[in-house]
Amino acid sequence: MALVQLMLPGLAFFYAGLLQANSVITMIMQNFACMGVVTVLWFLGGFSLCFGSDQGFFGDITDFWGFKNVNGEPLMHDGVAFVDDIPGLAFAGYQGMFAVITPALMTGAFADRIRFGPYLFFISVWLIFIYCPFCHWIWGPSGWLGVWGVKDFAGGIVVHTTAGFSALAAVHVLGSRQEVAGGKKIDSTPHSIPFVALGTGLLWFGWFGFNGGSALAAGSNSAFAAMNSEIAASTSLLVWVFIEWARHGKPSLVGLCVGAIAGLATITPCAGFVQPWAAFVIGISAAIFCYGCCELVRVLGWDDALDVWGVHGMGGALGSILLGCLCDADVGGLEPSWDQVGKQTAAVLLAAAVPYLFTVALLFLMGKVVRLTPTPEEMTRLDQALHGELAYTPTLKGQDGVGNPEFDVEQGQEQEKAANPLEKQQEQATQDAQL
Repeated sequence: MALVQLMLPGLAFFYAGLLQANSVITMIMQNFACMGVVTVLWFLGGFSLCFGSDQGFFGDITDFWGFKNVNGEPLMHDGVAFVDDIPGLAFAGYQGMFAVITPALMTGAFADRIRFGPYLFFISVWLIFIYCPFCHWIWGPSGWLGVWGVKDFAGGIVVHTTAGFSALAAVHVLGSRQEVAGGKKIDSTPHSIPFVALGTGLLWFGWFGFNGGSALAAGSNSAFAAMNSEIAASTSLLVWVFIEWARHGKPSLVGLCVGAIAGLATITPCAGFVQPWAAFVIGISAAIFCYGCCELVRVLGWDDALDVWGVHGMGGALGSILLGCLCDADVGGLEPSWDQVGKQTAAVLLAAAVPYLFTVALLFLMGKVVRLTPTPEEMTRLDQALHGELAYTPTLKGQDGVGNPEFDVEQGQEQEKAANPLEKQQEQATQDAQL
């Protein structure tokens, strides 16, 4: 639970580092807000909608609302333990972290293009009507996709595919950053590559809880899941670097980090079902496939700012389908077959189409009631306009610390002097000498 929770600040740093300096607060705010909104909804009824007794579309909300009947004993369904040897509260908390990070993944796609209030409403509705049903259908007791035979070890379908295609829908509805900014060209150069590396490290570390923990026991299956995650991420990292090196003449740290995340996202659905050699194959496939998807986005002109669809959406989809042909009975008890490939593919298509269409409809209706996007004026100073804060201290260069020239220079000088009493004393002594 704690490892997966750590992935949220990791994601926030990863995303924020890739953006301009004037939207760092906005991105981190959206990510951290997911913890507050989703955890409260999870406690009130989200957990029960996912893991309550099957009612078709949802689980029964009366089973565990307000964590009723969730305590130090294993979670029970009809007198039978749903998860052996794990306290119900620990299981609910662990699954709650998955629910928290799923809507947060989407923020990287429509970065800078949604105001904070509409964003909070959007993720609340999305959690209830997209995340909870898919979680219940695959992981819940008697969920129809799980009963049919669909497998998703740690969230390739439930988390990555649903979030990735919803994010793409939001990009299509909200438009590009340039359109929101009134036609002004947007600088997409990362403002802090060390932030990106820090975020990658935190995400990678937490992913051992995300994938390894999904075995729900410390044993053989969790060992396979953890090691497979390491192999896939490392392999994808190297292949991505070599692709960039060959195309552009130089390897980049940003590409290295994105490649690692692509490998982790792709191995997620099959981490506990495949042998290490298959994880190696998946790592190679993830880098080539996700890199191609990210390039396709640029060719098509979709402003998926941080490649959420190409890396998470398509990576999760690829891994979910590869599960059917690379699984090994000695690891997760599942035999590879065309029948399994077909079931996995059908589930992926459902997890792509339903969230995409739902997100389009939801944002369209919201747009009829409230203004979703910032104004062009707000886009030039997004953090200050939406949250009244700056990520970096103003300097004496006539800027507000994030590149906005309309900042009051004298105000910046006074702020810097206040932060440096010695400089202020020296200036006063010079004035006295002149007098």
